[in-house]
Amino acid sequence: MCEKKINVPALFGEMVFGEQQMQQRLPADVYRAWQQSLAQGTALDRSVAGEIAGAMKDWAIEKGATHYTHWFQPMTGFTAEKHDSFITRDGKDGVRMELSAKELNKGEADASSFPSGGLRATFEARGYTAWDPTSYAFVKDDTLYIPTIFCSYSGQTLDKKTPLLRSMRELDRACVRILRLFGNTEVQHVTAQVGPEQEYFLIDKSAYERREDLKLCGRTLFGAKPPKGQELDDHYYGAIKPRVAAFMRELDQELWKLGVLAKTEHNEVAPAQHELAPIYADANTACDKNQLTMEMLKKVAARHGLVCLLHEKPFAGVNGSGKHDNWSLQTDTGENLLKPGGTPSQNAQFLLILAAFIKGVDEYQEMLRCCVSYPGNDHRLGGNEAPPAIISIFLGDELTAILDSIVQGTEYVDITKKKLRVGIDAMPDIPQDTTDRNRTSPLAFTGNKFEFRMLGSSQSIASPNVVLNTIMTEELSQFADRLEKAENFQSALQELLQETFTAHQRIIFNGNGYDDAWVAEAARRGLANLRDTVDCMPAYIDKKNVELFTKHAVLTETEMRARYEIHLENYCKVSAIEANTLLDMAQRSILPVAARYSGDLAKGMAHKQEAGLASTCRLEEHVGSVDSVTNCWMSARISLRRWRRLPPPTAASRPPTTSAGRSTPASGRPATSSASWNPWWTPRCGLILPMPTSCSGCKVYLLYNDCKKGTEASPPSPFSATYTVRRWPSPFFGTVRSVPPCTR
Repeated sequence: MCEKKINVPALFGEMVFGEQQMQQRLPADVYRAWQQSLAQGTALDRSVAGEIAGAMKDWAIEKGATHYTHWFQPMTGFTAEKHDSFITRDGKDGVRMELSAKELNKGEADASSFPSGGLRATFEARGYTAWDPTSYAFVKDDTLYIPTIFCSYSGQTLDKKTPLLRSMRELDRACVRILRLFGNTEVQHVTAQVGPEQEYFLIDKSAYERREDLKLCGRTLFGAKPPKGQELDDHYYGAIKPRVAAFMRELDQELWKLGVLAKTEHNEVAPAQHELAPIYADANTACDKNQLTMEMLKKVAARHGLVCLLHEKPFAGVNGSGKHDNWSLQTDTGENLLKPGGTPSQNAQFLLILAAFIKGVDEYQEMLRCCVSYPGNDHRLGGNEAPPAIISIFLGDELTAILDSIVQGTEYVDITKKKLRVGIDAMPDIPQDTTDRNRTSPLAFTGNKFEFRMLGSSQSIASPNVVLNTIMTEELSQFADRLEKAENFQSALQELLQETFTAHQRIIFNGNGYDDAWVAEAARRGLANLRDTVDCMPAYIDKKNVELFTKHAVLTETEMRARYEIHLENYCKVSAIEANTLLDMAQRSILPVAARYSGDLAKGMAHKQEAGLASTCRLEEHVGSVDSVTNCWMSARISLRRWRRLPPPTAASRPPTTSAGRSTPASGRPATSSASWNPWWTPRCGLILPMPTSCSGCKVYLLYNDCKKGTEASPPSPFSATYTVRRWPSPFFGTVRSVPPCTR
């Protein structure tokens, strides 16, 4: 069957009220005023906003819209919207369609109903949304979507877009200062450019509907490893199946209509895992478009009888999903500041930008680790499928050699690009890059950008880019302060580069980040190893980081502390939801089957004995094992139900903290009494459930079944991935392991 051909250039941006539409529909003076406002960062005049609102409304109605919404990104990590129709009274009985300047510029929302970290209370409900004129409006589902920021009645930011816009503004100013030092007077603005690579899983909807854990938690809490997973490496870049290909075609079309530069699609490593990568855009636009991409992935999948899973670790035993954040700096004249010249060793401007990045990552490594920490990503980071939890930078052979020559004060000999000969006469020679790729590095330089590989697939890209932008602003500002005062710019620059690269060599690592030896080496270098969310969150309220964000007016100290509270609360709530789901599935599905299976085995033994056939010792042992595990499950269920009714911990009830920063009981070992040990504060020690006296010495742990290794003394995080039975390989058991083994 011949499919209808698509005119992609005509389709692209069809549902976006972009620059082309504005130029066609706005008076020339209004259009120029809008452009000037964006270029200078000044507020739009109310009359100009009114003209834009009228043109935007007329265009949206032509596209079938009857409503508009202020579309914002609260601290949930998702988007939020409240729909209002265009109608207003026209005389006694009539209505007309209208969108005023006031309605375009400002909306109101209940700020107390969103995560606020204590900034808003139930009796302090007022919050405001305000139009972001730097991000284009669009029509989706017969509604005009107006991108906005979100703040409280007192002006405190409650969203992810506002800090991103602030950080981009400050970075712009710092970069221009640096360029002026090199005599560049043409550039007026520098923008952070971002290209996020979105990974995801697709599964059949019928299979999804049968799994309570997938529906409520986004991942499997129970399950058995299939006979074949990703062992053969045959899924990565493999042929795309027709059903998935049809989904991808429709997804591309929907995204193109919304102005999303969807470019690359392919199968990922794990079965049923795929990736979508767009062309880069400015950080603000890229963040908005990635939120749209995640939404459209789910919507389009549903039309094909599929479900899109964005959780970082929906299945154990196969790779999880991430979102590589490709970050660079581009001037308004089109120059990429992270692109080395023909001879990188002589490209002083590039080396200064590189030095700022290296210095910033080293000095603020804890904050970079913190901005990608949340429950879902804890299951992925540190396994042999994603970067380790230790922040480091990969530069490759050429740049590392350049830095070494600067540190040592020796002359660098440029590496000559080689030709790769394939050994087939008909094939041309392939130019070989001067550096390899390192997929184990959290921050890898890839030729003209840095690839931040630690982001999780469901995460908003706003916070990581806020951190990158802000630390670069700080370091470039320090460099500009120093160089602007220098009498001899060239000698001062050489001294600054040598000093910076020497002081921060420890953050550069070109080796295998998956190797256990790297953990020891990183500790020797003094690098932070923050293994999970609870370890990372104190970075939000660390004095050094608070000073960084307040100095550059990206976040206030109050807003930093609010985010700390929001993320910790989210961690507790996600853990509680997974615990309750696990409990419900065990009670309703696993235990009844276990009891029935045990009964069937016992009946089989009885029938053999009646027939005069001797039962094998192995069968008796199996029945005893099944019965033992069932009893353990019953006790664990009771303990878990008791635990979930515990109130949140108070400062007085928190256990003492060890030198490593983790909470432990005074005895040094996790206690089994809920009165003396609160599971909310044992993220790395597992949820420890006491067994009945008849089964003394048997403790049940919910184990992290990732690539990490747990021990009896310190098992990894609870509720962390699909769990695996060790002693009882019956198909209906999924999460219990006895340590030490129960001998009942």
